[in-house]
Amino acid sequence: MAYAQQPTAHPGMTVGGNRNAKNLPVGPDGREWSNGLFGCFGDCGTCLVACCCPCITYGKVKHRYEHLNSKGYPDPEHGGGCCNSDCMMHALLTFCGFGWILQMGTRSTIRGRYNIKGGAAGDCCAAFCCTPCELTQEAQELELEEKSFGKSG
Repeated sequence: MAYAQQPTAHPGMTVGGNRNAKNLPVGPDGREWSNGLFGCFGDCGTCLVACCCPCITYGKVKHRYEHLNSKGYPDPEHGGGCCNSDCMMHALLTFCGFGWILQMGTRSTIRGRYNIKGGAAGDCCAAFCCTPCELTQEAQELELEEKSFGKSG
């Protein structure tokens, strides 16, 4: 039995929210962050926690990113509890003066997810010189995508 026609491709499934929720222009090298580095004052709660306990904010940002990346929808726990393994690792490295190294890696992966301009040098400077602002900026970027899911996420 021979078939005269090959099966046609089905359109790919689209999952997720809007990764450019503010519809910023995207150039060949990417787009800008949705909120500036010093836009941290737009989310004073996150900024305050990031100032006092950056490990908690780092742990929540990392958990939210990993959940979005692996499951395709927002974390219903919005980052989980105060302390997770990422938080503990960050706290230990921060105690030794090296917590910013973890942040640099997470910032790079978030830039990749959202097609944001930048590079390793900028990630390093932001994480090392302005930890609370950098963590808040990442949290705000994730928040925009999570909100774009609406209540169905």
